[in-house]
Amino acid sequence: MRHSGSADCDAAAERHVAVEYSTDEEWAALLVPFVCAGLERGEQVQYVADATDPGFVIRTLAERGVDSDSAVRRGQFVVTTAGETYLAGGRFDPDTVIGLWHRAVESAVGDGYRSLRVIGEMSWATRDITGAERLLEYELRIHHEVFEQLPLTAWCLYDRRLLAPQVLDVLAGAHLTRKGAASGSGSSGSRRGLSVAPLAGQPGFRLSGSAGYESRRVVAAASAALAASTAEQVTLDLSGLDHLDVSALADIAHAARRRVPGSALRLVGAPPALDRMLELFPELRAALQGVGQ
Repeated sequence: MRHSGSADCDAAAERHVAVEYSTDEEWAALLVPFVCAGLERGEQVQYVADATDPGFVIRTLAERGVDSDSAVRRGQFVVTTAGETYLAGGRFDPDTVIGLWHRAVESAVGDGYRSLRVIGEMSWATRDITGAERLLEYELRIHHEVFEQLPLTAWCLYDRRLLAPQVLDVLAGAHLTRKGAASGSGSSGSRRGLSVAPLAGQPGFRLSGSAGYESRRVVAAASAALAASTAEQVTLDLSGLDHLDVSALADIAHAARRRVPGSALRLVGAPPALDRMLELFPELRAALQGVGQ
């Protein structure tokens, strides 16, 4: 369901935010204004806890002058857990969680709130949980499948103490807006690996960096997001690539073939080497538009 007046594309980019922090004090300094803004705007606010005790969230807000107990009693502030949301059923499935957000927004608006505001800890992704490896695919898909359709604001909390810097950089880079990024991170010029981000204003993704053996997990996640996208046409911007190996190209071509029949994958900014590669592997060309045309 698309809600009228939910947001334009630029606003959607600003409502799905990767937030990085390193200390409990830094976490609290982010938490308080985010929750207060939602309460003051008449939004329902949900906190999805994982590493943090839910009671500690309430106490932290109260200690900083937020009447969180009253907000909880009237249902405007809800503290839940990753096990009850992202990991319901004991595993992580992007389609299930995307459906959950659609129902949650519907419920909040139906209860009279202006919109839904969520702050969620992503620390569960560091544990051995079935489906956790699909988190990057999920972060990529929800820009178009959730935030461009729904009045939802969400901060994804990434604790630097729990994630390797390279992993954190890739996951945070899947958001069009980042907050609290460490100095030097998020710069494609200083990164030797591969990053992927949703396109603002149209369904699709942009690859930047080197798509080779070392970045096969990023390519796999981007390919899964391409295959699963429900958009009639999806664009893959390759203009930021400085290397694309045959294995990565095959992953992308196979993802295009898995898309709904009649839907297209449009490539833009493809490096010249890609067309030469497709001359050697013509079977990969059929599912790709914009190459050698």
